[in-house]
Amino acid sequence: MGMEEDIPPGERLTECFRPFIEHLVSSVKSRRTIQDHVDNMWALGGEFITSLNYDPTLRKRPVERVLKEMIRYGGPRLRHADEEEQASFDTTCEIFRRFLSKTAR
Repeated sequence: MGMEEDIPPGERLTECFRPFIEHLVSSVKSRRTIQDHVDNMWALGGEFITSLNYDPTLRKRPVERVLKEMIRYGGPRLRHADEEEQASFDTTCEIFRRFLSKTAR
């Protein structure tokens, strides 16, 4: 757990992520692929909370807006990922971005 102030945006992130993960689980994707996407979503959540801590002004903006900006062109750069892990993460972020745009209508 991070700081106490991270809990509300973390809970909101979970609300944003849940429909996507449920969509993945109901798909024909393999268990391994689904687990890779779930792992990448976990990393996205971590990057999101880290961003809030580096830039406190983000806390004043809606979680959904900050999240959509983070994944507009793939995902944020992961600090400890190699090229393959970053590519997998970017793919998940792109799939999530498309999911959000379809479900927002």
